[in-house]
Amino acid sequence: MIQPLKRIRSIDDLKLVAAHCEHVLTLFSGGLDSTYALKCLVDSGCRVTALTVDLGEGINAADLQQITAHFGAELLVIDGQQAFAEDAVLPAIRANARYMGIYPISSSLSRPIIARFAVETALRLGCNAVVHTANQSQNTLRRLNGAIAQLGYAGYYGTPYEYTAISREEKIEALRAAGLPHFQARGISGDANLWCREFESGSLDNPESFWVPESLFDWTAAVDPAPASTELSIRFDGGRPVAIDGEALPLVELIARLNRRVGAFGIGRYCGLEHLEQGEKVLEVREAPAAMVLLEAYRHLETAVLDAELLREKLHMEQLWVREAIEGRWFTPLRAAADRFILETVQYVSGTVNYRLRAGAADVCAIRADAPLYLTDRDSWEKDIAAQRSSRQLSVPTGSVLDASKLLAEEN
Repeated sequence: MIQPLKRIRSIDDLKLVAAHCEHVLTLFSGGLDSTYALKCLVDSGCRVTALTVDLGEGINAADLQQITAHFGAELLVIDGQQAFAEDAVLPAIRANARYMGIYPISSSLSRPIIARFAVETALRLGCNAVVHTANQSQNTLRRLNGAIAQLGYAGYYGTPYEYTAISREEKIEALRAAGLPHFQARGISGDANLWCREFESGSLDNPESFWVPESLFDWTAAVDPAPASTELSIRFDGGRPVAIDGEALPLVELIARLNRRVGAFGIGRYCGLEHLEQGEKVLEVREAPAAMVLLEAYRHLETAVLDAELLREKLHMEQLWVREAIEGRWFTPLRAAADRFILETVQYVSGTVNYRLRAGAADVCAIRADAPLYLTDRDSWEKDIAAQRSSRQLSVPTGSVLDASKLLAEEN
């Protein structure tokens, strides 16, 4: 028996699914795309629950409630910060997860967590479909679709904007006619969570000539007066960041504090190209001060405690881990296997890395591992190792003939 297609790929698909489903869950940010999709669902007559997963971006629940109430939909807000930090950010720190080694990955980490909450919520509420609003120029499309499918969701799922391109102006006009006049013309769009704030489109569309407004930045915005404290220490235990300047902190709070503390020096801005599913590239700008120092500090510590050959193999495994994440294959055996390899190394990564912060840079000034392989006194080591390696004695009995070949054979 041929199974019916379960993917939502167009506005027509969305309306058809809504007309035949009792209850639909839609991911909702309060932006133009998710609000227009919400309107289409409600207009089709089905029951709609709008789900917002807070990953630390500082959502405005009142605004979300106003929009959903306007359409008679139910709003559900879930605090996913702890799950995001533990299940995505912590593994990313251990995997030194940077895209092509350039910048910390972010939405590749957040989308699987959002998808997991969506599937769990849909199953709990008995929803027949899970809708999101990514479009073809967003890698979120394959990451959400991939995660939802890998989690085994049996209902309909997808985005109406995969095959249907509706201009921003058309959506704005439709919402204005429906009584929501506050949406604006297209500009720079953003995505934020506790790990990273990233921006694209608008004045960032053309990599050959782009302009980044200073107003985009929050964590790395100029602080007046300049911060007085320039010394920073980060402690890791078993591959987990646990303290700043000797103060033990939960992971979510530790990341938030580093974003403000390090970002106050203008540290942690990134710019880079990322590929879409068919190979085209788009420009993204981001700020991630905590990610910058945590990834670097972790690398220094693991370099201090792991064998060089193990480190070389881990570098390969890191890029495999990153590749599976960015391609939307988070819940697959291959990424899980790469993660297990990396987990075998974390037990040794304990110690402290000290920084001296200055405008635009964080200078490492101390690496203290609990079980180091590094030398702390090279002169003494030279003497000790020379004594150990030259401790053999050549003793030739009186009157005997020295057999050099025999000595060499014994030595080898």
